Amino acid sequence: MNRTLSLFVIGLVFGGGLGFAIAAGNGVTFDGHDHADPSAHGGAMDHSAMGHGSDHEMMHDTPIDLPAANAPTVAMELTDDPMAGHNLHIITSNFAYAPQQASLAHTPGEGHAHVYINGEKLGRVYGPWLHIASLPKGEVTVEVTLNSNDHRPLSVNGTAISASTTLTVD
Repeated sequence: MNRTLSLFVIGLVFGGGLGFAIAAGNGVTFDGHDHADPSAHGGAMDHSAMGHGSDHEMMHDTPIDLPAANAPTVAMELTDDPMAGHNLHIITSNFAYAPQQASLAHTPGEGHAHVYINGEKLGRVYGPWLHIASLPKGEVTVEVTLNSNDHRPLSVNGTAISASTTLTVD
């Protein structure tokens, strides 16, 4: 009887741990974040479904208006990926990606980018390259904005620091 109980306990410990590891590795969430997605902690991530209050959302809408002298700039190149999808190259000046500062206080000259497809936020980007696996058919607008660590959009004279391109996807 003792052996059966011991094997049962061992099975629960290892089975439960293995089950948790498999679930977490396949994107099953336990705390509202996708642990299988490296972007959830440093890449592209959309906050829209995380249940933050309206004050949080309003903060994201209030731009940080910067003086034109030495303000960051952004440009973009969107190319077909030879295998599938598209590769987005985000080209910045006077700007440093700071994934380690995500959701912390604004620091001049650093932050992350937000990528939008037809006006819908795809997510955050903490580096100059992003692979977009698929785009909707038809005319598609891809836009990149520069944002502070605290997620507010950066602007100069009230105009968002952004770049966009429109393409037709077959």
